[in-house]
Amino acid sequence: MAESASFAGFASRSDTTASLRHPAVIRITHWINALSFIALLVSGIAILLSHPRLYWGETGNVATPSLIDLPLPFVLANQNGWARYLHFQAAWLAVLNGLVYVLSGLLTRHFRKSLLPAWGEISWRSVVQSIVNHARIRRRSEEESLAYNVLERITYSIVIFILFPLAIWTGLAMSPAITSVFPTLVLILGGQQSARTIHFFVSCFLAMFLVIHIAMVCLAGFGTCMRPMITGYSAAKRTEV
Repeated sequence: MAESASFAGFASRSDTTASLRHPAVIRITHWINALSFIALLVSGIAILLSHPRLYWGETGNVATPSLIDLPLPFVLANQNGWARYLHFQAAWLAVLNGLVYVLSGLLTRHFRKSLLPAWGEISWRSVVQSIVNHARIRRRSEEESLAYNVLERITYSIVIFILFPLAIWTGLAMSPAITSVFPTLVLILGGQQSARTIHFFVSCFLAMFLVIHIAMVCLAGFGTCMRPMITGYSAAKRTEV
């Protein structure tokens, strides 16, 4: 009887085992990208405050009509040298870091296995259900947290393969040193001021993504989400029988 009870207790015992969620390259590039994006955001705001007006075309200044007047004061006019320097340095860091991430993702098939949604997953029903789950702030189980859902896959794919490349493209198109060698970069966009305007809106979308991303991490369980992004491993329940 004692042996049977002991065996039953052993059979129903659950403990945890660590499973690899994020390889080292993914974790390192993630945090480098996070730091560089924060530097880009802070310096970008300082640059914008020096001239909070948006134009379309090749040229734009206080003497020309603006496309959009942002409700911000001209508070840092001619005092944003540090911001431009930090912005350019952080931008190149983000570009180099992104190249490492993309090459690693292609070589390890990380994009195909873990990020890009399969065609069978993309449907109105699955996307709507995922949105409803997020709206209801439904906490996911440990097993569900081991993989991205369809909404996360679509969102991350848009950010990584559309918004970030567009931010880099429009940023390069504002550089006279780059456009003097590759004028097509800015000609396609309609001019340097057009590139600046597009760059502004892309940056706003990326900032919105960052805020929502942090909020969802907190709602889903800060420790559960941060653990694998720091150590690489996530704790998953295992039942020994």
